[in-house]
Amino acid sequence: MIRLKDKTVFISGASSGIGKACAFSFAQYGARLILCARRVDRLQKIAREFSVDTHLLSLDVRNQKSVKSAVESLPQDWREIDVLVNNAGLARGLSKLYEGDIDDWEQMVDTNIKGLLYLSRAIIPGMVARNSGDIINIGSIAGHEVYPGGNVYCATKHAVDAITKGLRMDLLGTSVRVCTIDPGLVETEFSLVRFHGDEGRAKKVYDGLKPLSGKDIADAVLYAATRPAHVQIAEIIILPTVQRSSTLVSRK
Repeated sequence: MIRLKDKTVFISGASSGIGKACAFSFAQYGARLILCARRVDRLQKIAREFSVDTHLLSLDVRNQKSVKSAVESLPQDWREIDVLVNNAGLARGLSKLYEGDIDDWEQMVDTNIKGLLYLSRAIIPGMVARNSGDIINIGSIAGHEVYPGGNVYCATKHAVDAITKGLRMDLLGTSVRVCTIDPGLVETEFSLVRFHGDEGRAKKVYDGLKPLSGKDIADAVLYAATRPAHVQIAEIIILPTVQRSSTLVSRK
């Protein structure tokens, strides 16, 4: 098991949900944290709960120039990033493609695909130069199966799966590892964001079942990041026990 104490971990979308849970899990094992999100006030509140060194970035990963500038402007002692958790992502809407909101599409494509690419392009060269590092992309079961109304969101998560596999090939011959963690139903702000703040509709997604928590996914991320150097966890699909596919869910 690789020790995380004093390792530098960069987490995008760290202000809530899976990203926040990852921050707590890595902090528990003594990692130094670079936490990135648009809502820096939330990051500040989270950071106050840690005893480990933390560097906060107010950053929208959809803006390539901002991503590049933020990474290049990191203080000298924060530049050697050991673990990159590409977590920032969202779903918007559940419409048929021909009725979809184009603004929703833009947000999903720009965040889920481009944001991951921008951060990866900015951070991975340093890992290659040091011949060490872990890239852990948060995908989804939607990257393996398409469900009704999920058209564009599922396409973005299929892209994450393809990017992860392609990147792993690109890094052949280095010691840099690449992993994707692909959850099913996780109760976070995900559905609230998808349904544009409609709390009632968001709550129905999890009615009658016990979904995964952010911590369940953070446990998988931590597992992937701490394997011995010769072990690369390529992919983990993690579902609540009541879920058997994107659409097959047992509810009480």
